[in-house]
Amino acid sequence: MDIVVCVKRVPDTAEADLSIDRSGKDIKKDDLVFDINEWDNYAIEEAILLKEKLGGTVTAVTMGSEDDEEVLRRCLALGADNAIRLEDTAFVGSDGYSTAVALAAAIKGIPYDLILTGVQAGDDGYGQVGPTVAEILGVPHATLVTSVEIEGKVARVRRELEGGLEELVEVQLPAVLTIQTGINEPRYVSIAGIRRVARRDIPVKTAGDLGLKPDEVGAAGARIEVEGLSLPEAGQKGEILQGSVDSVVEQLVGIFASKGWLG
Repeated sequence: MDIVVCVKRVPDTAEADLSIDRSGKDIKKDDLVFDINEWDNYAIEEAILLKEKLGGTVTAVTMGSEDDEEVLRRCLALGADNAIRLEDTAFVGSDGYSTAVALAAAIKGIPYDLILTGVQAGDDGYGQVGPTVAEILGVPHATLVTSVEIEGKVARVRRELEGGLEELVEVQLPAVLTIQTGINEPRYVSIAGIRRVARRDIPVKTAGDLGLKPDEVGAAGARIEVEGLSLPEAGQKGEILQGSVDSVVEQLVGIFASKGWLG
């Protein structure tokens, strides 16, 4: 079972005070902490679990600068066998679609039975890279996957639906699955594992290496253009109503009436 996992290094913005950069199209990232995308962390763990059960190889792929090798070395330390980084000035400004074009071109040159991605990335939330890679490669896909069982050339997967419902489907391999958080319990990276891969050579592929033209990737190949970002306006503070149930109901009706919501 040869598995390819697409991973991404993203900033942790959960507790950070964000501000817009000078371009007006991105946030300032100089002081932010970066780590592997949360959904991708579950994807690499699922790939390693399948490898431990079925044998085979795991290859991690990312698009980014030398700083982004951090997430690839993490994957190698966890148990991935190979890693590939995509870097080229032509990739700058990629959206979900043009990112998928580059990833699919890289994956074409790798033996694979299964391709795993996270459901979405924590920085842009597009949620479209996995399905787009599948369409470009001409293979089936399933999204929001919460469990995976491989039986020969078939993946039996459970996927999350709206309203707390789930669906059990069979997908012919090779295929792309986008992995949802909670599918497993990601392991910690050991110090020994980090040291073992610290000097590991990670090949870098450019657009030319992948047979891609500059207008196929990056901003030139993107289908989405960010015109500008703005921080949400601070809203009014919430009001907590005190008293008995009858008193709270009376206060609530009064508020609705003052807003003209009772018609």
